[in-house]
Amino acid sequence: MTDPTTTPAPPPTAVAGPRRGVAAPFTALLVAVLSFSLMQTMVVPALPDLQREFDVSTTVVSWVLSAFLLSASVATALLGRVGDMFGKKRVLVASLTVFAAGTLLAALSDSIGLLIAARAVQGVGSAAFPLAFGIVRDQFPRERVPVAIGLISSTFGIGFGVGLVIPGPIVDALNWHWIFWLGLVVIVLGVLAVVAFVEESPVRSPGRIDWTGVVLLSAGVVALLIAISEGKSWGWASAGVIGLFAAAAVLLVVFVVVERRLTEPLVDIELLRRPAVATSHVTALIIGFGMYGAFTLVPLLAQTPPRAGYGFGASVTEAGLFMVPMAATMLVASPLAGRIGAAVGFKLPLVLACLIGVVGFAVYAGAHDTKWALYVGSGILGIGVGFAFAALANLVVAAVDPRQTGEATGINTIMRTIGGSLGAQVSASLVASHTLAGSGLSAESGYTTAFVMSAIALGVATLAALSGPGGLWRARPQAAPAGARPETSGPAAS
Repeated sequence: MTDPTTTPAPPPTAVAGPRRGVAAPFTALLVAVLSFSLMQTMVVPALPDLQREFDVSTTVVSWVLSAFLLSASVATALLGRVGDMFGKKRVLVASLTVFAAGTLLAALSDSIGLLIAARAVQGVGSAAFPLAFGIVRDQFPRERVPVAIGLISSTFGIGFGVGLVIPGPIVDALNWHWIFWLGLVVIVLGVLAVVAFVEESPVRSPGRIDWTGVVLLSAGVVALLIAISEGKSWGWASAGVIGLFAAAAVLLVVFVVVERRLTEPLVDIELLRRPAVATSHVTALIIGFGMYGAFTLVPLLAQTPPRAGYGFGASVTEAGLFMVPMAATMLVASPLAGRIGAAVGFKLPLVLACLIGVVGFAVYAGAHDTKWALYVGSGILGIGVGFAFAALANLVVAAVDPRQTGEATGINTIMRTIGGSLGAQVSASLVASHTLAGSGLSAESGYTTAFVMSAIALGVATLAALSGPGGLWRARPQAAPAGARPETSGPAAS
C-alpha cells in the first residue's frame, strides 16, 4: 500500500504547549465524551415507563437501546477515519451537533417509532471517543498523553454507570422526556467548550472515503449486533439469528478482502495485523464480554424482591447506587493506570485490569447476598475497568502512526462494544434460564453462574493480554511522541 501524505504542519506540541496549556482543551474533551457516555444508559431505567406509555412489547422497546448501539458502531469506525482525513476538531463538532439534534428529537418524541429514530441519530456522537484520543495524541505534550487518554477512557465506564443512577429521580420527579432535555444541556456545553478551547489538529491523513468499505463494515457489524441483541427473544438457534450471524461473517470477510486491495482503505488491514494492535483488539472484545454483565446484572439483582431468597427489593434509584463505587474507583484508577503505563509500559496495567476484574466478579459470585459485598465488588471492578480502558486506548495509540489514531481507536471501541453486547445478552440469558418454580422470578443460581462466567472470561483476557508483544515491565514509556512515528514491532502500515 502507498503511504498517504501528511499535510505540512508545525509540531503538534506547538498547538497545546506549555504556553497555552492543556487544562481548558482537556476539560472540553472530557465534557464532550461524558455527554455521550451518559446517554448510553440514561434511558435504561426509563424503559418500563416507555413500554407502558407507548403500549409496546419488550422486543419493540428494546430497540430504543439497539438503534443507538447500531448507529454508534458504524459512526465510530467511519468518523474516526474521516477525522484523520479532514480534521479531528471539525468532525468532532459535527458529530456532537448531530448528537444534540438527535437528543432534541428524542426529547420531543411522542411515539416509539420517532424515539427509536432519534436514538439512531444520537449514536453518531460515539465518534467523540476516537476523535478525542486523536486530538490528545496530536496536540498534548508527550508526558501528559497517557494520563489524559486514561481519563478520557474512564468516562466511557463512568458515564455508563452514572447513567444508571441519575435517571431514577428524574423520572420519578418529572418524566422520561427530561432525561433527554438534561442530556441536551450537557451536549451543548460540550460543543461550546470544544469550539472555544480545542484547536484543530495539524495531523492529516488525506485520501478519499472508501464508501464500499463503509457499506460492508456497517452491514457486517449491524448484522452481528442485531443477531446478538435479538438472540434471546428470537431464539439463539432460530433461522433469523443464525442467518444474521452467517451474513455478518460473510460481509466482514468480504470487507477484509476488499480493503486489502485498496490503496486508500477505510481500515488498514495491515495495521490490524500488528501484534500490539491485534492483541489489544482481541483483549478489548473479551474484556467487554466479561465486564459489561456487571453494569446490567447488579442493578437487576438489587431490585429482586427478598421473597426470592436473595435480592434487596431496591427501587430503580437505590439499585443504581450500587454502581457508584465502580464510577468512583474508575475515576481514580484510570489516571493511575496512565502513570504506571507511562513509566513501565501499558501491558502491565492491562494484565492487572483483567486480574482485578476476576477478583471483583469472584466477590459478586460468592457474596452477593449482602449489600456490602455488592458495594465492595463494584469498587474492585471499577479499578479493573479503569485500568483496562486506559491501558487499551494507550496501547493502540502508541502502536500506530498519529495519522491513524482515529481509525485504530475507533475499531478498538467497536470491538469492546461487540464484546459488551454479547456479554450482556449471554449474561441476561443465563439469568433468565434459571427461574424459581411458580414465581416467575430468576433463581439466584442464574446470577452466580453469570458472575462466574464473567470471571472466567477475564481470566481468558489475562492470557490474551500476556500474549501481546513486550514484557510486563519496560524501562521507557510506550506512548510515542506526538507527531512522531511510534516504535512498533514491524514496519508502519499506511
